[in-house]
Amino acid sequence: MSKGLFVLGTGTDIGKTYVTGLLLKYIRDNGYDASYFKAALSGAIRNEEGKLIPGDAVEVLSMAGLEEDTDFLVPYIYETAVSPHLASHIEGNPVDLDVVKRSYDEVSKKYDYIVMEGSGGIVCPIRYDGPDNENNIMLEDIIKALDLNVVLVADAGLGTINSVVTTVEYLKNRNIHTCGILLNNFKDQTMEEDNLKMIEELTGVPVIAKIYKDDKNLSLDVSTEELISFFK
Repeated sequence: MSKGLFVLGTGTDIGKTYVTGLLLKYIRDNGYDASYFKAALSGAIRNEEGKLIPGDAVEVLSMAGLEEDTDFLVPYIYETAVSPHLASHIEGNPVDLDVVKRSYDEVSKKYDYIVMEGSGGIVCPIRYDGPDNENNIMLEDIIKALDLNVVLVADAGLGTINSVVTTVEYLKNRNIHTCGILLNNFKDQTMEEDNLKMIEELTGVPVIAKIYKDDKNLSLDVSTEELISFFK
């Protein structure tokens, strides 16, 4: 069975898919047999034949140079561009945690390493059938069920100190380990440099990469071996 690492964003539209693609490309370019996985994807687009195409997965696979069936890597695909719990209320086919685990296990039989992308931020409902319902799934439940460490993707700009610190604290309180932070849309300016410094000091978690606009490759501040040690 393979080892996995969970890529979590501080929220929506901070470039998590783009950074996941860079991360998977980096790992594969360094000779590791790695793949992508995402439990539930919303906002898919239908092709001419009416098939739902999971755009995030297609983007990541294209960036990483990996040819694979996206249906194999994404067990739940929704057309409506909202949280998976609401998308499934609208379209049907709610997420089942056992199905996610089985799908992940199948991918892990084929690849040595899995870079798993989350949906939205950490407080993202994946399935919600009502208060205290045993079928409810939050994003953290998937991370725990698969027993993964986290790397956190955040925008480098204004407001990131709060979003990073609150996310890391939330994860700590749920015994989920954050290995490192990747700052997207970085600029070599005073605010971004100070954001990096403050994030590291307030969380105790290292910023392992500064990602600039239109970067085609990931430049890490940790060794490849240390990055691989994050996988479990």
